[in-house]
Amino acid sequence: MKLNEFADNQGARHRKMIVGRGLGSGKGKTGGRGYKGQKSRTGVSINGFEGGQMPLHRRLPKRGFNNYTRTEFSVFNLADLQRAIDAKTLDAKKAVTKEMLVEAGLILNLSKPVKLLGNGELKAKVSLTVDKASKAAMAAVEKAGGSVTLAQAEAV
Repeated sequence: MKLNEFADNQGARHRKMIVGRGLGSGKGKTGGRGYKGQKSRTGVSINGFEGGQMPLHRRLPKRGFNNYTRTEFSVFNLADLQRAIDAKTLDAKKAVTKEMLVEAGLILNLSKPVKLLGNGELKAKVSLTVDKASKAAMAAVEKAGGSVTLAQAEAV
């Protein structure tokens, strides 16, 4: 087998159909669009059109809203923190920063502020620096002998 002998299997590649280039091409004249009407012309956009009847998307009621001032957090729980310490991906003796949480895989990246939640149990004494923490999480960390430093506002 030589490099110049490589070839696709028979029928693996199909030639693109060229439309509207004469009757001999097999797709000439109307170019496969049929005769007249809105759909045979260019720039047609009739998604959701129901023949003049009120479309379904306009018959259904509107509900809810999107709060554009909402802050999205990267969240992690005490159980995740303890699991990372047990797996030795996080060193509990050092002060744990947001960058260390990314390296340990607890949060994806630093594009969002980081929040600690109180689900699970923490046995290790840890010094954490996060943007926010729930009151339950702060109490659990302090009960284990550690501390939580908030980079932003108060506990939520």
